[in-house]
Parts: sequence; structure tokens; C-alpha cells
Amino acid sequence: MKQLFESDGCVSAGKTKLEIYLGDCVEGMARLRSKSVDLVVTSPPYNLGIKYSAYKDDRAREAYLEWCVSWGEAIKRVLKDDGALFLNVGACPSNPMLPHEIAKAFSDHVFRLQNTIHWIKSITIDDEESEESISRGHFKPISSPRFLNDCHEYVFHFTKTGKTPIDRLAVGVPYADKSNIARWAHTREESRDRRCRGNTWFIPYKTIRSRDMERPHPATFPAKLAEYCILLHGRHAGLVVLDPFLGIGNAATAACRLGVKQFIGFDIDPEYLEVAAAAHKTRVIPLNEIIGSPR
Repeated sequence: MKQLFESDGCVSAGKTKLEIYLGDCVEGMARLRSKSVDLVVTSPPYNLGIKYSAYKDDRAREAYLEWCVSWGEAIKRVLKDDGALFLNVGACPSNPMLPHEIAKAFSDHVFRLQNTIHWIKSITIDDEESEESISRGHFKPISSPRFLNDCHEYVFHFTKTGKTPIDRLAVGVPYADKSNIARWAHTREESRDRRCRGNTWFIPYKTIRSRDMERPHPATFPAKLAEYCILLHGRHAGLVVLDPFLGIGNAATAACRLGVKQFIGFDIDPEYLEVAAAAHKTRVIPLNEIIGSPR
């Protein structure tokens, strides 16, 4: 039966050299050359008891944060000096500080936090003219007398210095009031009808009918989220993108759509990687095979 994943229609036979490795990401990144990767877009396990196929998501808190720092340091080694890490982290109402604790651990030991982006999955806006509420997007309902439904996650933008330039207009939006194009000429964004999108990104999941068939991973981000991260960082002819927690491959889908030169992904779960490999018409490479340095 055909499975409808986000990766449908994107194959590795195009512009992007796609490498999908089965194995621990820290061990895998140790085999990559230092300062050979431009950009990392990833979302690690959140330590919230999510039921993955090959990972136990309930480490002791300090052990989990130490583990995060270990793969964060591995990422820093392979990142170029002007590279960046976009780290998607969510929480749950009973554990709201987790994303901030990860960001603090990274900021203390590994990177500089340059931007904090809010990924909005669902939003309700009150229409002033009709006095009606308009809701868009999807969220997992919470049945609780204490907590609100959690409709957003964080994307932390880490760099080595906190001073890495970004391409703000690559994910920009048109001005609603066209007179602002001239009014804001001093910002040098007058070259086209675009303004900075800001740090709030509304990117809903696609509607699905069967989680098992269409989203066989309990904690994915949409490929469009990864696309925005790649565009914001800035594309160039030799861009190398890495996802150390690849899952079913939505970051690979984004890289292929944007035609980056090379994409590298790691995961310890063979079932998820087979989904990614099938969608991209490539194969899963065991980590014990020699990894070629990014070129």
C-alpha cells in the first residue's frame, strides 16, 4: 500500500547528494571532517516519555542534559565558523522548562544563542469586523483542568559567535501597506516588496487520516520548517546540511527541495530510516561503512 509521507516526490537523483546513515550520531559525526558542515537542522528526543521504536525517552534529567551537550559539542566540531544550528525543541505542560534548560546548557557550554524562533502549529485570531474567531492549524488536545493546549514549539538558532549573518528576506513576507516599502528604505529592504517575517512562524502540519500510514514517527517537524531554516541561514552552491536525528527524513526532504549540494543524516532507528530512504529512492548506509568527508 502506498504511504503518503511528506517526502513524496523528492528523490536523491536530483541536485542533492543524500547520505543516510544508521548509527549513533556522535559516533557518526566523529567520522566527519572538522568544519565541514554549513548548517544543522534537527530535533532531538525531548525526554518526555515519547514512545520511539529504538530509543528510550526517559533519561534522568541531568543525564539527558549531559547527553545533549555531548552531541552539541560534536555538532560544533563539524560546523564551519560561520555555520549554524537550528534546534527544534518542544515541551509538555507538566515539564515546561525543558526547552529552556537545553538552551541554557548549550549557551553555557557549546554555542551562542542568536535567535529564538517560535514555531506556531495552531492559532486563533479574532476578526474585528465579523467578531468571529478564526482558527488555523492543528494541535494535540490536552484534557486537563490546569493546562492550556500546547500549540507551539521552540526553534533555537545557535551559532559559534552570535554574530553570523542571516538572509532575513529569504523567508520574508510582502508588505501589507505598500507605502512601507519606501518608508523603510533605510533598512535596505526596499529592493523588493519583502519585510522580515520575524521570529514567529506559523507552519501547521498537513492534515492526515492515518498516523501509522502518513506519519509513522511520533515527533516529526514539517519539512517546511526545515526549509525556512535553510533559507534563513542562506543558500550557496556548496551548502552541506546535517540532521543528526533524521527520523523519517523531513529535513532531507527540505534539503532536496531547495537543491542543497549535500545532505547527511543519522539515526539509530532502522524503521524510520527505511521510510526516509524509500521516499528518497536511496539506501540506508550502516555506520561501519567508511563515511566520505563532505566535499
